[in-house]
Amino acid sequence: MFQGKVKWFNNAKGYGFIVEDGCTEDLFAHFSSIQMEGYKTLKAGQSVMFDKQPSNKGVHAVNISAADTDLPNSQNAIDSEVISVNEQEAPKVAATESNQEHAPQESKVPVI
Repeated sequence: MFQGKVKWFNNAKGYGFIVEDGCTEDLFAHFSSIQMEGYKTLKAGQSVMFDKQPSNKGVHAVNISAADTDLPNSQNAIDSEVISVNEQEAPKVAATESNQEHAPQESKVPVI
């Protein structure tokens, strides 16, 4: 896999160009080669990973996906924000008449 940045991408036309890191050649990028769920699009300046495929019109970028550095909710970020609360730290709520009217009621459904 190669890494690069999106030069530009036109959503209406469904294509754009990617420039591989360290190179100057533009690689054609078609929306059908984007590996993502939902609406397949790219943003100018976005870091991407891709494979190259030669064609009669030049080199195409295929199997295009966002580089891990562009994922704001990577597993490392999620793991670093996990907070554990044990039972002793949980706040205690005293039963009062006002909060008891919203408490779950026992079901009166007959068992058959």
